[in-house]
Amino acid sequence: MSTPTSTLLEKPGSAVAGDAGQDTRAALRFVTCGSVDDGKSTLIGRLLVDSKTVLQDQLAGVQRGGQTDLALLTDGLQAEREQGITIDVAYRYFNTVARKFIIADAPGHEQYTRNMVTAASSADAAVVLVDATKLDWKSPLPELLPQTRRHSLLVNLLRVPAIVFAVNKLDAVDDPALAFAHISQALQRFTADAGIAVTAIVPVSALVGYNVVDAQPGWCDYAGQSLLQILEQVSATPADVASPFAFPVQWVEKFSSSSVTSQGRRIFWGRIASGLLKPGQPVTVLPSGKTALVAEVLDHARQPRDVAAGHSAGIILDRELDVSRGDWLMASGGFDSTSGAKTLAATVAWMDEEPLVPGRLYWALHGHRWVKAKVTRIVHQIDINTLQTHDATRLEANAIGVVELSLLEPIAALPYLESRVLGSLVLVDTASHKTSGAALVL
Repeated sequence: MSTPTSTLLEKPGSAVAGDAGQDTRAALRFVTCGSVDDGKSTLIGRLLVDSKTVLQDQLAGVQRGGQTDLALLTDGLQAEREQGITIDVAYRYFNTVARKFIIADAPGHEQYTRNMVTAASSADAAVVLVDATKLDWKSPLPELLPQTRRHSLLVNLLRVPAIVFAVNKLDAVDDPALAFAHISQALQRFTADAGIAVTAIVPVSALVGYNVVDAQPGWCDYAGQSLLQILEQVSATPADVASPFAFPVQWVEKFSSSSVTSQGRRIFWGRIASGLLKPGQPVTVLPSGKTALVAEVLDHARQPRDVAAGHSAGIILDRELDVSRGDWLMASGGFDSTSGAKTLAATVAWMDEEPLVPGRLYWALHGHRWVKAKVTRIVHQIDINTLQTHDATRLEANAIGVVELSLLEPIAALPYLESRVLGSLVLVDTASHKTSGAALVL
């Protein structure tokens, strides 16, 4: 059975080369995810080795019984090497002639789902591995593994712009072409039902190296590009410069004399979430509601200049206001609807072993601001197998659902579909201080 030869699938708003205003030269941040032992660490090791970014002494350090264990290039913790699993997110850097890459190797175990969510929250692309040897690939529509489905849903919920499925270990099955065809059909059915836009589905063998860096024409009846060639064409997520200015205050530098204009006034430092910042702009401080004008803008090197979203900046106001870490500076008039956001509906990816139940009080982190939040109601839970919603009185670990939150103080929230920064919250248990869930404002 033949498979489609088109590598890049049609995807509305996809972040592939050729889209107007997209940048394929900037460094690409991508996360590898999927079920446990699908070969994520081995795939990254193959990318590093075949792109010739690993030194000979590093290769010598990962030799086991005369064979190169590629997974050890990313599994750095002693527990990871002993158990042969990935526990924490490992970041690796490499570059090709075309561009630079930042890889986040996320763990596949359910209990480490929070680590995967952390890595995916800032990614430009996600590579979801599918282990062909674990599926009934002889069936026309093999059942996907639960963690494959869960990770796919999560990266889609987190608005990762490009999602690539890499069907791995096809070299270990009797009929690679048939296996790839059937698994591709299952992935296309699942993603269509879930509303997930797919950038590409590519057959790979991380262990052997097929279609990872160099294309293997004709293998698995596939005539498309290699995984690396696809990633070289994916665009980095553009900064949100079109939206009104929003700035979470991370640090307050008191009575600075580093600026001529400051005249001893405080400098508010942080990373601009959206918009463009220039001197003379009117801003509103949230939650106090006080207003001021921007007297001066400093870049990360303390040089006065305009600064856009995605970059760090220091802001000096024309008058002294009570502004602390966790406050937001917003474009005056640009976010009027956010000033009283004390009740929110949000999609929650629950990651705590203690279940989420209505009535529980949590700390909610929004930007750099902590507020108390109570779960007033669980609207429904999403079944990752059927994609149907059903009533629920609690959310267990790794469940995904929609809840209503009541906040003790208002926050400058926008729907997550409009802003990844303004629309995201981290829920933390008030007693154990564990990260309990990721909430995406609806």
